[in-house]
Amino acid sequence: MSLIRLRTFVEVYRQRSITAAAKVLNLTQPAVSQHIAGLESAVGKALFERQTHGVLPTSAADELAADIGNKLDAAEAALATARARSSGIAGTLQIIGHADFMAEKLPEGLVPLLEADIRVRMHTGDGPMVIQMLLEGQCELGISAHPMTDERLKSEVIYTDNVLAVASPAVAERLMCSASLSAALSREPLLSYNLELSLINDWMEKNRVALPDSLPAAVGQDLRALRSLLTKGFGWTVLPEYLCTGQLQRGELVNIPAPISDTTITYNLVWLPASLRQPRVAWAKNRLSTLLRK
Repeated sequence: MSLIRLRTFVEVYRQRSITAAAKVLNLTQPAVSQHIAGLESAVGKALFERQTHGVLPTSAADELAADIGNKLDAAEAALATARARSSGIAGTLQIIGHADFMAEKLPEGLVPLLEADIRVRMHTGDGPMVIQMLLEGQCELGISAHPMTDERLKSEVIYTDNVLAVASPAVAERLMCSASLSAALSREPLLSYNLELSLINDWMEKNRVALPDSLPAAVGQDLRALRSLLTKGFGWTVLPEYLCTGQLQRGELVNIPAPISDTTITYNLVWLPASLRQPRVAWAKNRLSTLLRK
């Protein structure tokens, strides 16, 4: 039973599509169908039911995927890393992530890649964009603060940070002098990453602070823009600690004490398993995992 047939099976299983698997594997659709037919002959059972749009795994496919999927990923990643040690890894790496993290945290992990002659191309986008660019093969690695629920992708936690409520000294003084923090927060303009208030809701719910009734005054997916507004004396928001440590130390921002406790944000390194067959990507993924981990 050849490894290439097993890899083809795993990709078809994850993609639920022969066409999509062929694109990921850089094979023709007939070649993918032939690999699946050969594997079905070897195991003596049908692995997929062909449908109008894609394929549906059988119970035999579920069992085989559970047995070999992660093991095959690990074996191929190990082989790719070994090849990287014995051969050049120069080339281009496409990576996508949140703009603020890419600007302020990622560079400390990029220097060894650049010194190894890897040309890095950075792209920015939110969680859904990260998933889309990885699945379409436009990027090899992604960084997202959104949990990965797409079974076609793999991820690991590389960075966890506290999330603090912050404002300028003048705004923070008004908030902290108020008898009711909830009422005081509702009177001040709110700045948010998105309209769903993902970071803000977590902090407010954990601290039993009433959620705001009005829409945010400003929304922006680069949190550094919100940070700049805060330092000009406008509004309040919550930020990962790494984005406001300098401003807090210089007195440009003040931490609004959490009534119960601050929340946390977790960043994940995300990849399509098939991409780790490239020595350059496997090596870069391992280096970034080590250098950015906190």
